[in-house]
Amino acid sequence: MGGKSDIRLIDENGIRIDGRRRDEMRPVRIEAGVLKRADGSAYLEWGDNKVIAAVYGPREVHPKHLQETNRAIVQYYYAMAPFSVDDRKRPGPDRRSTEISKISAEALENVIFVEQFPRTTIDVYVTVLQASAGTRCAALTAASVAVADAGIPMRDLVAACAAGKVEDQVVLDLVKEEDNFGQADMPIAIVPKTGEIVLMQMDGHMTLDEIDEAMDMAIKACYDIYEIQKEALWKKYERLAEEEVV
Repeated sequence: MGGKSDIRLIDENGIRIDGRRRDEMRPVRIEAGVLKRADGSAYLEWGDNKVIAAVYGPREVHPKHLQETNRAIVQYYYAMAPFSVDDRKRPGPDRRSTEISKISAEALENVIFVEQFPRTTIDVYVTVLQASAGTRCAALTAASVAVADAGIPMRDLVAACAAGKVEDQVVLDLVKEEDNFGQADMPIAIVPKTGEIVLMQMDGHMTLDEIDEAMDMAIKACYDIYEIQKEALWKKYERLAEEEVV
């Protein structure tokens, strides 16, 4: 963050580089149940981001020394496909993907009834097929739908969105250019039923007032995303019901 851009990211009318206003989110589309061989799955398009999530479990933990006697463990594997970015990404995990995997697993552990499945693992695999900023929020949003699609008991879904600071203005849901040349990026994930924040990070610098504004903006967007998540699950079960009738 914080590099120099030769182009205006926000014009004099408050319009951003991709035509949105400060508080507008990119279009989000989610489809549940897209993979037959996973226990649960979801495909998400968020602006130019394309993400697929697959969930397996609860199933036996291997190696066994990782087992928890009183609960399931959530193992989250975040990966970016080598072709997901303009400069080909080196395959395999790196520090960033390891960090995103850890905080995303912790966010999901907050909503899954892990105590119901001792000595098991719930494995969540998320692959970013195409990236354009905000991939950790997109991945966690898709993963949450995939967990629900697997029929794993949860308190609620997890919805995530980022806000940040670009050219001294607080904006919602940064695109790649804003992420690269902006002043701050703050991803947030919430449990919508309770308003509990289960993930919050910040890269860059904002004042306390700007942080408050960014939080309000991101949390409001999370509730909009929550409706899209629920609709994706409803559509899947409506589709199954129609197939049974036929």
